[in-house]
Amino acid sequence: MRLYIFVLMLKTSNFFPQHIIILSKRLGLVLLLMQATRLIFFAYNHNAFLKAGFTDVLGGIWFDIVTISLLFLPYCFLYLLPIPIRSKRTHRLLFKISFHITALGMVVLNLIDTAYFPYTQKRSTTDIIDSIFNGNDFAQLYPTFLSENWLLIILLILLILLTELTYRSTDRLIQESRSRSFYLSNTLWMILGMSIIFIISRGGFKPRPIGILNAINYTSSENVPLILNTPFTLIKTVGLEGIETKDYYSKEKELTLFDPINSSQPAKILPDSTNVVIIILESFGMEFVGSISGKKTFSPFLDSMLRESVHYVHAFANGKKSVEALPAIIASLPSWMPEDYLSSTYSNNQINTLPKILTKNGYSSAFFHAATNGSMNFDGFTIVAGFDRYFGRTEYGNDDHYDGRWGISDAYFNPWAARKMSTIQEPFCNVLFTISSHHPYVVPQEFTRFTESGSQAICRSISYSDYALKLFFKEAKKQPWYNNTLFVFIADHSPGSKTPLYNSRTHMYRIPLGFYHPQGLLLPEKRSKIAQQLDILPTVLDYLNIEFTYYSFGKSLLQSNDGQAIAYLQGSYYHFIGDYMIVFYEDKAQKLFNFNVNKLPLVDSSKVYKSKIDVYEPILKAMIQRYSRDVTQNNTRVK
Repeated sequence: MRLYIFVLMLKTSNFFPQHIIILSKRLGLVLLLMQATRLIFFAYNHNAFLKAGFTDVLGGIWFDIVTISLLFLPYCFLYLLPIPIRSKRTHRLLFKISFHITALGMVVLNLIDTAYFPYTQKRSTTDIIDSIFNGNDFAQLYPTFLSENWLLIILLILLILLTELTYRSTDRLIQESRSRSFYLSNTLWMILGMSIIFIISRGGFKPRPIGILNAINYTSSENVPLILNTPFTLIKTVGLEGIETKDYYSKEKELTLFDPINSSQPAKILPDSTNVVIIILESFGMEFVGSISGKKTFSPFLDSMLRESVHYVHAFANGKKSVEALPAIIASLPSWMPEDYLSSTYSNNQINTLPKILTKNGYSSAFFHAATNGSMNFDGFTIVAGFDRYFGRTEYGNDDHYDGRWGISDAYFNPWAARKMSTIQEPFCNVLFTISSHHPYVVPQEFTRFTESGSQAICRSISYSDYALKLFFKEAKKQPWYNNTLFVFIADHSPGSKTPLYNSRTHMYRIPLGFYHPQGLLLPEKRSKIAQQLDILPTVLDYLNIEFTYYSFGKSLLQSNDGQAIAYLQGSYYHFIGDYMIVFYEDKAQKLFNFNVNKLPLVDSSKVYKSKIDVYEPILKAMIQRYSRDVTQNNTRVK
């Protein structure tokens, strides 16, 4: 009834001045546009979310209203000024231009994220700007994104037409006088209007303005991106210069719970001076690897190698992007911050890395990445990480094998990399990062007969990359270094999926991890202990019999009895420990799920198993506290 009365009041000029009614209609139009883009976002990505309910709808509308209030604050201030400018032709044109730029800018950002969301599983933050300007990936890939998402372009054109037609209906002359009552009433309306808009832009009367983390109060963690909007997440991450230092415990208690200073324990399983080759497989999520999913496989060769390896069926990525995987694997350092570590203000911190440690023990090192040099700033990071050499598209030197999007196709680059490794002085530590299973999933025509397609576009490219991995080993077996090499298989992250289960937080981080030695010195074994990318550095040091004290957020899989994994996404931590995944945000554990349950919906067991949270939560808090202090103080290494 109150809403009905309010609408009636808006329709009458007796209660509200004409300019207030017009401003309300224009802001209402923006809200309508935001809801339209939210529906499009959901239609494109509905498999990523649990069943949306009424609270999700209300939460989404609320965040849209807050965003509109934030972005249109200057517009409203100028429009509500108690001076007779709204009827002037020049000012009307300026108001129209600024309205369209702001409103359609919000629409464009939401539509871009509609297409980009499947790869990150989050609303974009300012780290996307770093991704655009670091390297040339954006310039190479945007034509593909435009061609694949032509429907979004058509929808954008329709929304532009709707905006223009609706705006015209509000763009009529306002009768404005210069009387004393005019100035008085307009001043009062400005004070009232701006007060309301300012309060809404803060998200209410709470001491702290509404932020990204508050979205989880309206929905489940999986549905947070559905109720947020991209303009809001960009605004809230502009100017972020660092990590908020946490102070949960005293340093003494913190050390009893977690200490990143670790010492290796030589396993004496492999000979001294064993080479190591870490193969990072782009987007090889658990869903497509039959040896760990138990379902149809698109990676038969990797499956065969894992069966000959020590491999972990509960292995997790520490993030959802390649740029988050690299420091985790090479330096055992996670990206627990709004932007990824490589794009952060801390990217030049002094860190312990596997190449640096092994260099002190007589090792050479090289990084092989088939993408165009500069992609994701990997070549820059490899210098910071201490690699001796970098091999990319430029070093390959034959653009006849360029895939037209990312770089040199895997089936050509992988065998070349195997031969090139013979030019690296032994013992060596080499990394091969594959690219062809990354969107846009380009498979050379001459290799399609070796691949298999599936229900998702990525299936064929996973199959192709798996075949290219086979070609790498076919060539590697001919090289003199092969029999004296420890191979590590790991994915950088899982891809977006059309399968709801693999978009749930319990499954979206699960990847293959295996350790293989050609001479059979590592007895094949399937292990159920939890493992993560952060564990690779300490585990490799133990396998290589390197005695060293290092800084690490992971643990050697040869030392620790109980494994754990921690993933981070937009302010929430997902802590896998025991049989459970704890969801931690706003400085406390909020939910608990059994990650071994392979069905939806997920059931929150936090109240039933509160004792487990009481045991596990302090460990995570201690790790977050140490990370926030050490990263901000540039203390993430053993000096």
